[in-house]
Amino acid sequence: MVQLTLPRNSRISKGKTWPKPEGAANLREFRVYRFDPDQDENPRWDTYFVDLDECGPMVLDALNYIKNRIDSTLTYRRSCREGICGSCAMNIGGRNTIACTAGIDEFKGRVTIAPLPHQAVIKDLVPDLTNFYAQLAHIKPFLQTVTPAPEREWRQSQEDRAELDGLYECILCACCSTACPSYWWNSDKYLGPAALLHAYRWIADSRDEMTGERLDALEDPFKLYRCHTIMNCAQVCPKGLNPAKAIGKIKELLVEREV
Repeated sequence: MVQLTLPRNSRISKGKTWPKPEGAANLREFRVYRFDPDQDENPRWDTYFVDLDECGPMVLDALNYIKNRIDSTLTYRRSCREGICGSCAMNIGGRNTIACTAGIDEFKGRVTIAPLPHQAVIKDLVPDLTNFYAQLAHIKPFLQTVTPAPEREWRQSQEDRAELDGLYECILCACCSTACPSYWWNSDKYLGPAALLHAYRWIADSRDEMTGERLDALEDPFKLYRCHTIMNCAQVCPKGLNPAKAIGKIKELLVEREV
């Protein structure tokens, strides 16, 4: 398991321990990171006890239980509950993942929940991903062509389509980028695993006609070459993808065109 550091607010005080639900026999303890920019006692750890007999099996179910039954001020992102949108990405038990597909039974003892690491925190479990989305926009994640558009659709063979497997499934949860030490120290210049995986997704797309321009935009000491193949990105990806492999493919293409 990849153990990651906590968010930039490193001095965390002991917060409130909420009372245990009355009459509950099957309890689980959750320690949750709390930060409110409008309060002085920040950041802190609050402790909650969840009745597992009244709660669903996933960590997101536990957070919903806490918010709906114990503490309505708890703030976090969530949407699809199906591992598709990536909204509920956070650090659970020392590992970046998405709460809706992380089973409570995957963690022993007290479950610690914090925001994605090394990002500014907006509130509680909500990190500021403004830079992350700006980097995605920078690589232009859409089909670019110069050929006049066909009447119906851009076609590609089954073999060409298969080249996109392991790339298009990314849900932009930011688990990989915020698990990458190179991204921690160079997030202002290094595009990070998620953006670079999406960059290769379009480079590898047989329908796209801007491969040269895309490679030109990535040939930079910081944008691409800060990747040192640490592989944290592949270890934490909730969809089982390998951004480091995609980054390696980009590097290979840049070398090949120089030969």
